[in-house]
Amino acid sequence: MRRVFLILLITFTCGVAWAQNVVGGEATDGMKAVISGTVYQEKSKLPVRQASVVAEGTHVSVVTNDDGFFTLKADVPPKYITVSHLGYQSKRVRITPGQAEPLRILLNPTAVELKEVVVWTGDPRELVNIAIRKIPDNYSNKPELLNAFYRETAMKRQHYIYVAEGVVDMYKTSYKHGNLRDKVAIRKGRRLLSPRRGDTLSVKVMGGPVQPVQLDIAKNLDFLFNEEDLKCYEFTMLEPTTINDRQQYVVAIEPKWSLDWALFYGKLYIDRETLAFTRAELSLDMSDIDKATRMMLVKKPLGVKFKPKELVTLIDYRYEDGVTRLSYVRNTFRFNCDWKRRLFATAFTAVCEMVVTDKAMAEVHPIAGRDSFDSRDAFYDKVDYFRDPHFWEDYNIIEPSESLDKAIDKLVKRYK
Repeated sequence: MRRVFLILLITFTCGVAWAQNVVGGEATDGMKAVISGTVYQEKSKLPVRQASVVAEGTHVSVVTNDDGFFTLKADVPPKYITVSHLGYQSKRVRITPGQAEPLRILLNPTAVELKEVVVWTGDPRELVNIAIRKIPDNYSNKPELLNAFYRETAMKRQHYIYVAEGVVDMYKTSYKHGNLRDKVAIRKGRRLLSPRRGDTLSVKVMGGPVQPVQLDIAKNLDFLFNEEDLKCYEFTMLEPTTINDRQQYVVAIEPKWSLDWALFYGKLYIDRETLAFTRAELSLDMSDIDKATRMMLVKKPLGVKFKPKELVTLIDYRYEDGVTRLSYVRNTFRFNCDWKRRLFATAFTAVCEMVVTDKAMAEVHPIAGRDSFDSRDAFYDKVDYFRDPHFWEDYNIIEPSESLDKAIDKLVKRYK
């Protein structure tokens, strides 16, 4: 009965791809504001990845990449941007008109003083139950159309062999209902696959852009908060923390009993004031390889032995205007593949992530079934190759990290 949700399809691919290294793109002439910068930790000066960057007074947002870098594009030049991340003080940065130099933003850790925190002294399981019951009050009670950027990559050992990315619309019904009518449509997308014969094992992430619909734990209660699963977890209260300057309860979960499917280890973050789920960090239990494989794998070529190593899921929400909304989802798959007659197994890593970049403010209509992306589809099969140097136009994207940018450049050169 367990739903299969994030799945890898491993297949031999021998097609040739042609693409241009234009990840990131340039703003079109009509764009009124393009703001770039890098976010660092104040003391260590290390980059802060997956920090949220929001243009004040708008719904426009992005996240920093693995190098802490971001580019934010807005129709109306914002006076301020707000940068936030788990465990750091949010920073409000004034934007100078005509500023051309990238920003350098430093975040300070937040020290949560217990005397200022109302400590939950009851059963942490009951806290989770209360947060579940309050979902209709804390999340949107009307349909919304969210704009988002999606990317999936695959690496063979330390080398990228596949990149696919696109801009999507995500229609979500009221949180008083389930996710059956929630749909995703692709606006535009592209892909790039290594042409090297040794890299012909490609990894396709089934579900792709639909995963944020499936992984919205506040909407799809069957994913994590169904009664059958909840009774099999141990709940533990951890030290409180802050997200976007809002204090959070932190509840750790770990499998207590065994089911026919793999469960998760993880942390749930619950807003102290609203009791809304604001973040979930989940790691699939790998103690039973067969169960983990059934959760991760759709199919593979004959003769290939699949061994799952890790599946890590991050689900982030953002509180604004009295409503908590989905903002960022990231999945990281790690696994080994072993071929007959080969001495060593090969390590693969697949990552898919989506950031909500804007919210449609005009009249919202459902996405038609013929235009929607099916959860049984692979994003790879739904997009084409592109050469346009202005491919992203004025869309907000997760900027490629330096390593990804170099990898794409190498992949492109292999075709020439």
